Amino acid sequence: MSALESMLEESGQSVRRRTELRPKVGVILGSGLGGLAAEVENAVVIPYYNIPHMPQLSAAGHAGELILGMFAGLPTVMMRGRAHLYEGHDPFKATYGVRLMRALGAEILVVSNAAGGINPRFRVGELVLMDSHIDLMNRTGLNVSDESASTLANGLVRRARQIYSPALMQLALESSQSLGIGLQRGTYLATLGPNYESRAEYRAFRKMGADMVGMSTVPEAILAASLGMQVLAFSVITNVAAPDCLAETSHADVLVAAEQAQKHLLGILKRVLPETRR
Repeated sequence: MSALESMLEESGQSVRRRTELRPKVGVILGSGLGGLAAEVENAVVIPYYNIPHMPQLSAAGHAGELILGMFAGLPTVMMRGRAHLYEGHDPFKATYGVRLMRALGAEILVVSNAAGGINPRFRVGELVLMDSHIDLMNRTGLNVSDESASTLANGLVRRARQIYSPALMQLALESSQSLGIGLQRGTYLATLGPNYESRAEYRAFRKMGADMVGMSTVPEAILAASLGMQVLAFSVITNVAAPDCLAETSHADVLVAAEQAQKHLLGILKRVLPETRR
């Protein structure tokens, strides 16, 4: 047994001692979106500090809890809070939760984040479907000795647009339309953070083709896809940049805007996830 397999076995045993549920879906709740955890039925809540090898969190709006139960009719494991690279975690540690969810049985990963809007069509509090990304982190959590890394090198990296599941994206768009939700789609640009962007950076990112910018998600999505998971990702627009007239953005503003989008994300997931059983 490799060191990684041993770590995952220890973490998995810690979770399985508390619940017999075997999740099909994994959900990572971004800043301000932790309220979705209240929708989990018969929830078992496990603080990260009670799970061996799980990182401890310091960012506001990230509780640091693993929640297992039924969500949208499917057995689900939720991460209420994520580890960020800017907190000092190395890429492997920051993405460890994805490995654990996969080891527990999750085949689908839903990732959410709070993001700054670069596309001028976006509005604060709007939910955006991620259909691609620009990776300025270049830190995926993959190791050259990791089987998932060789899997990525053997083909997935040549099909990067497939990191985000076309089938799940289509279900999300159809669901939003039936619910009367104006779900836009766009390209997410990932930076290390924790600083917000300068005027020049906003202009440069827009020219690169980015619609929104944030400090997470991409390492988790790449790792999940390399592990064979279907990935569906959403951004909540918490501020919209006007490069010539930048306004101050606080983390409190981020949390308020994210809370406004929770009901839309909940409605979409309650329609999309049951469709994956067919």
